[in-house]
Amino acid sequence: MSRKPLIGINTDYRNTQKGTPALSVVFAGYYDSLLAAGALPIVIPPYHDDKYLDAHLEQIVSMLDGIVMVGGGDLDPRRDGYVLHSSVKLLDERRETFDRFLIEKVAEHRLPVFGIGTGMQLLNVSQGGTLHLHIPEDLPKALPHRDAMDPAHRHGMVVEPGSLMERVYGENDIRVNSMHHMAIDDVAPGFLVTGRCPDGVVEAIESLDEDWFAVGTQFHPESPSATALDIGIFREFVRGVVKLHRKKGRHLLEVEEPAFV
Repeated sequence: MSRKPLIGINTDYRNTQKGTPALSVVFAGYYDSLLAAGALPIVIPPYHDDKYLDAHLEQIVSMLDGIVMVGGGDLDPRRDGYVLHSSVKLLDERRETFDRFLIEKVAEHRLPVFGIGTGMQLLNVSQGGTLHLHIPEDLPKALPHRDAMDPAHRHGMVVEPGSLMERVYGENDIRVNSMHHMAIDDVAPGFLVTGRCPDGVVEAIESLDEDWFAVGTQFHPESPSATALDIGIFREFVRGVVKLHRKKGRHLLEVEEPAFV
C-alpha cells in the first residue's frame, strides 16, 4: 500500500536559563511546508552524545525517506579548524554536536536531504567545503545579506539552467529573503552551485551524485517572509524523494500538483 513520505526535521535546542527548563524548538514553517508538499514531517530532537548515539541515528535514518536540516545560529568554525570570529553567534553545543553526527549518517546512507540556512552550510562543510565567516569582511563588495531592522530583507538570485532551482522559479525575476552573515566559500566536491546572489554569494547548491538527492538553500523558503513560489522547493524535494524511493521499489504517494486560480 502506498504511503506518504516520512521526512525528518532536526530541531534547535535551548538550554536551561534562569530556571527555565531546556527545550527543543522548530519553527512551524518547516513542518507546515512539508505537509503542504505532500509529506509527513517527523521531528527529531538532539539526542545526547553517548555510546548509543550511533545506533539511535542508524535506526532513525533507516526509518526516514528524507530529511530537512533546519536553520539557526552559526556553526562553530573551531570544529573545522578555523579561528572563532567575533560576529559568530554559536548554535547550542548539544545541537551542533548532534547535527554533525546526523549529517554524517545521512551522507553515509545517501538519505535525501534538504539543508536550509545553517543546514546548507553544515551539508557543505560536512562534505569537504568551507565557509566565509563574515560576509562584510570576507566579501566587502557584496550586497547586504542581513538587515537587523528588516527581517524580510530580500535580494535577487540567479539560477543555474536545468537545476531544481530553475524548475521552481523558471525565468522569473527571482528575489529571496536574506538573513545571514556567513556563506559558502569553497563548494564541497560533488556539489554544484545552482543559485547565486548577483554579487556572487552562494544561495543554493545541489548534489551531482545521481545516487544522492541533496539540495541546500541559504535563504529560507519556510519563513513568513518567503514568497508563494518558495513552497515549490519543498514540493520538488518531496517529489524527488518519491521518485528516488520508487526506483528502489518503495511505494510512496505522488506529490499532488498545486491548484492555481
